[in-house]
Amino acid sequence: MYSDKYSSVTDAIAKVTRGSRVMVGSFGMAGYPGALIEALADSGIGDLTIISNDLGAPGVGLGRLLSNNQIRGLIGTYYNWNPEVATAYNEGRISVKLVPQGTFAEAIRAAGVGIPAFFTPTAAGTQLAEGKETRRFDDRPCVLEEAIHADVALIKAYKADELGNLVYYKTARNFNPVMAMAADLVIAEVDEIVPSGSLDPECVITPHIYVDVLTMKGN
Repeated sequence: MYSDKYSSVTDAIAKVTRGSRVMVGSFGMAGYPGALIEALADSGIGDLTIISNDLGAPGVGLGRLLSNNQIRGLIGTYYNWNPEVATAYNEGRISVKLVPQGTFAEAIRAAGVGIPAFFTPTAAGTQLAEGKETRRFDDRPCVLEEAIHADVALIKAYKADELGNLVYYKTARNFNPVMAMAADLVIAEVDEIVPSGSLDPECVITPHIYVDVLTMKGN
């Protein structure tokens, strides 16, 4: 219909399998692939590890996955918006790995460019550094952090061409571009698909080579 990569939202989510590590772009609701997440929640696919900045609100967005008991683990930075995360963790229903936000972004980027681990001063001397290797650089303690990779990335872009080149809208760009580099399967939800060659190359942030599936809300 639009391109060889185009798929309905339902068919795109059917590519996610039980037990997958799933990255989800967004900062709150900015740059959030809402149609894909709603379809994932409706699918009942479970035992998922969700890698995202946050988990939305109770029963809303990614919060639906938690309410549906589809999540076994979380890797992210900020869960205060959803108090159900703390409840589920304290009851032993999910695991939670907290990562400082800058480290989170860099660990995902590192996975995308083939760097297995890196040292950072962030979190040195805190509980988040417990059990991790620490070395000193310029007499500053730094913690070894491993790259974060996923089986699937669900990302949101403003516009794509038929090849899958992506353009983002302002701050909705957030984690989406780095997540597109760090997963085996990348599914991009976009608002519009335009003919190949019609996008200004200077505006393309994610090249088509990283995008496996394109879909649009309502399709």
